[in-house]
Amino acid sequence: MHSTLEQVFGYPQFRPGQEATVSAVLAGRSAAAIFPTGSGKSLCYQLPALLLPHLTLVVSPLLALMQDQLAFLQGHGIAAASIDSAQGREEANEVMARARSGELKILMISVERLKNERFRNFLQQVPISLLVVDEAHCISEWGHNFRPDYLKLPDYQRQFKIPQALLLTATATPKVIADMQARFAIAAGDVVTTGFYRPNLNLLVEPVRGADKRKRLVQWLGERAGQPSIVYVTLQKTAEQIAEYLGQQGIAAQAYHAGLPHEERESIQRRFMAGNSQCIVATIAFGMGIDKSDIRNVVHFDLPKSIENYSQEIGRAGRDGQPSDCLVLANRDSLNVLENFVYGDTPELSGIRYVLDDLQACAPQGQWEFMLGPLADQSNIRQLPLKTLLVQLELRGLIAPRYAYFAEYRFKLLLEPSTLLERFEGERRDFVDAIIQTSSRARTWATVNFDALYQQHQAPRQRVVKALDYLQEKGWVEVESKQMTEVYSLLQDNFDPAALGTELHAYFARHEGSEIARIHGMLELFASEQCLGYRLAQYFGDQQAPQQCGHCSVCQGRVACLPTPPALPALVDKNFAELCGNFIHRHQQHTGEVPGAERLARFLCGLSVPLFTKLKARSISGFATLEDYPYSAVREWCVTQLPE
Repeated sequence: MHSTLEQVFGYPQFRPGQEATVSAVLAGRSAAAIFPTGSGKSLCYQLPALLLPHLTLVVSPLLALMQDQLAFLQGHGIAAASIDSAQGREEANEVMARARSGELKILMISVERLKNERFRNFLQQVPISLLVVDEAHCISEWGHNFRPDYLKLPDYQRQFKIPQALLLTATATPKVIADMQARFAIAAGDVVTTGFYRPNLNLLVEPVRGADKRKRLVQWLGERAGQPSIVYVTLQKTAEQIAEYLGQQGIAAQAYHAGLPHEERESIQRRFMAGNSQCIVATIAFGMGIDKSDIRNVVHFDLPKSIENYSQEIGRAGRDGQPSDCLVLANRDSLNVLENFVYGDTPELSGIRYVLDDLQACAPQGQWEFMLGPLADQSNIRQLPLKTLLVQLELRGLIAPRYAYFAEYRFKLLLEPSTLLERFEGERRDFVDAIIQTSSRARTWATVNFDALYQQHQAPRQRVVKALDYLQEKGWVEVESKQMTEVYSLLQDNFDPAALGTELHAYFARHEGSEIARIHGMLELFASEQCLGYRLAQYFGDQQAPQQCGHCSVCQGRVACLPTPPALPALVDKNFAELCGNFIHRHQQHTGEVPGAERLARFLCGLSVPLFTKLKARSISGFATLEDYPYSAVREWCVTQLPE
């Protein structure tokens, strides 16, 4: 273990927590490493991967994280690869071949990849020593970044007979840690935490009125000219506006957000990493996996989404151990915008009922098939909350996932059909010929007809998919698959959709309440009269931090009293018919129904749901006109305006 650390990674000794984690994994036990951002969590799987007999499978939520870690591993001569959505099929096939042959030590994937039937077929053929779950707080419903698909990871671990798991995260509260530990059966002694306190970070909270924030930002960055800095904002358009404004004031800055083309994002990130640009104005899309050690300043121009997000974002500063400033320009102006994001993810009761009715209608078949996109459109529930709803139905024992498959496979022949058939004999030749003959041909692509193959040749779907994979591996055809169909077994069909719908709606309402409380908890932290470093460490259950750090704004005698937002004109004075008339008219034309208060409030607050895309709601006058108001107040107002 120690010689590998020195010879491969070039480190003379472990950093805090690493040795205990690596030792647990090498002793064959599952473990969890909860270290602050930038404390070397990745080494906890990279080193064991070299010493374990088989493949280490790493599940990571973000492409940027994977790319950074792969570059590091490949730079150290470690056989590592990823399979991701940005790759072509040939590249993915090559990676799978390296894994099958045992050459590959580390394979990185997104959690969504595990839904792919071809990929699961492949995993069944490869022995795996260790499952690594990066950003493992995503598995907890109480985490700040819950990803429903993560809940299935313990099942996948059993399914692929992976003997142990390693969970990595920088932001887990005691409640989230307990949840992670229980789901993966990790012994308490193998949960390694190193504390959240970072002595070199100066946590500064400055109360600033919304109208004065830009001016203060320019002044603050001007005093730190030439230092690598990240400015975090909530919305993509704010990133563009602030970067432009800084440029006009003589501070070169680039906007970074998920709306930019992939190549442009990559280029901005590379220039920043290389020190060719010093200031990035970004949404939270930026920074995951950014391992730049000399970031001196992190400014929150807008409020972060939660204490966990705040901790993660400031954790990008000062990884070289040198003093770094983390400034929050704090007021309550954007509070409604943050809260409205939360409300936008709560499904309407009618949407939940649609899903339950659809499920019950499949009772005679004993299984439920759907495509996520169309189901989201039909139920008017955004895809992430829809996934959460499906997981809740699983946890209540109503459904169990069987498999997912691509509804459509198509192939392009890279050889003449006769030349291809010459490669086979007997039954196999007939089978390949049948695939070609039964497929419907367009000019270059042929779509596979699974039903015809089954009826005429008794060929099960799995055999056809395996054959296509083989033909592609040989370079004789090119295969494409699309439209993922999910298949679930129906375990109970005697449920009461009305009662269950109400219960599930209440679950989402509770979740909504806890997310809103999370936002208010963050405001309380910023307005704290106690040392900010100490308060932050306490939140994450770290009892070791000093009660006074001596270098936060509170310790320096500046308790932040957050200014209240400017008063908004009263809703009772607004003209409901003027704001909503066009929307109600178009809604009735398309659905035959008058929208309820919930849907009207979403329209007025500018919260997107699938139906709004169909109605082209953004182009209707009135959309987002009340986005500065609290959603709950707009909803109440809509209730009073609608006829009984």
